[in-house]
Amino acid sequence: MNRKEILLLSGLATFVLLTILQEGEGAALGSPKTDAEKTKPNPKKNIFLQDSEASNFLKRRSKRSPRSRDEVNAENRQRQAADERRREYYEEQRNEYENYAEEQHDEHQERNREHTEQWRQWHYNNMYPSYLYHRYY
Repeated sequence: MNRKEILLLSGLATFVLLTILQEGEGAALGSPKTDAEKTKPNPKKNIFLQDSEASNFLKRRSKRSPRSRDEVNAENRQRQAADERRREYYEEQRNEYENYAEEQHDEHQERNREHTEQWRQWHYNNMYPSYLYHRYY
């Protein structure tokens, strides 16, 4: 299939899917409710405020109004949690770097020791006593 056919088929499938979903919302009514269920307040309707209520809320809580103690405590807890996470992250990074540096140092020392040992074997060739007896420290 070439690109035009694929694009046409995907567009057609999207169109059919959207029309089915649009019609499906009207059909999902559920079971008929009793009178007691109809009188119950719906908590989902209380989530969104009317325009007038929202403007009153914003007028009551202006930028200059003091924050409540709960708001201050919540902000402080968030700030402390973020500081703790940052501290743990940097401590972990520092530990990883220290382990890496120590590993590199050990490898360097091992390479130097091997190189020195090879140099001694090449130059002395068992003519002198071993190097351990010539230490001055």
